[in-house]
Amino acid sequence: MAEELSAATSYTEDDFYCPVCQEVLKTPVRTAACQHVFCRKCFLTAMRESGIHCPLCRGNVTRRERACPERALDLENIMRKFSGSCRCCAKQIKFYRMRHHYKSCKKYQDEYGVSSIIPNFQISQDSVGNSSSGHPTFKCPLCQESNFTRQRLLDHCNSNHLFQIVPVTCPICVSLPWGDPSQITRNFVSHLNQRHQFDYGEFVNLQLDEETQYQTAVEESFQVNI
Repeated sequence: MAEELSAATSYTEDDFYCPVCQEVLKTPVRTAACQHVFCRKCFLTAMRESGIHCPLCRGNVTRRERACPERALDLENIMRKFSGSCRCCAKQIKFYRMRHHYKSCKKYQDEYGVSSIIPNFQISQDSVGNSSSGHPTFKCPLCQESNFTRQRLLDHCNSNHLFQIVPVTCPICVSLPWGDPSQITRNFVSHLNQRHQFDYGEFVNLQLDEETQYQTAVEESFQVNI
C-alpha cells in the first residue's frame, strides 16, 4: 500500500487526462521513447493521421507501437484507486469511473453538449454542406460565416471567438445521427476544443468491431516487407 501511495503522489490530476481528446484516459497506452500517455483509441487515430510521430511531442514511434501500443497498466491501477474532481460539478469520482459520471452529470452536459462516449454510428451529412474535398462543412454559429471544415471551424473559433460565451447549438454535433438540434452548448469554443479535436468518422471507425481491428493491426505490425 505504501508503494501505491508513493506512486500516486508522483502524478498530478492532469496526468489522468488524454492530451488528444482532453478526457479522462480510457485504456491508457504509453509511448516507449517519450513516455507520453494517451487513450488507446486516440493514439491509434493519431497514428493514422500523423504516421510515425508522438501526437504530443512529435517524437518517433516504432512501427510495432503504432499498431500495438503498450498499455499503461500502472496508471490504470492508480485510476482505479484514486479520485478526482468532475470538471463541472466538482464531485469526487474515481478516475476510472469519470467518463461514466459524465453521462449523467447535468452540469457537464450543459457545458460540453454531448456525452464523452462515442456511439457506434456512421456520420450523417443531412444538415451540413460538402466541400470540394468531400468532407462536411459547417457554419460558425457565433458569426454565421460558413463553409468551414471541422478543423477550420476549430481554428476560426480559437482565433476569433475564444472569449465569446454565447449559448448556441453545435453544428458538428447536430450533423451526427445522435445529435439533438435542441441541445444548447453554453461555451461553444470550449466545447469544440473538448469534443471535436478529431473527425468523428475516425473515432467511429476505430469503435466498430474494435477487437477485430486491434488484432488485425497486431498481425500487420509483424509482417515483413520482402
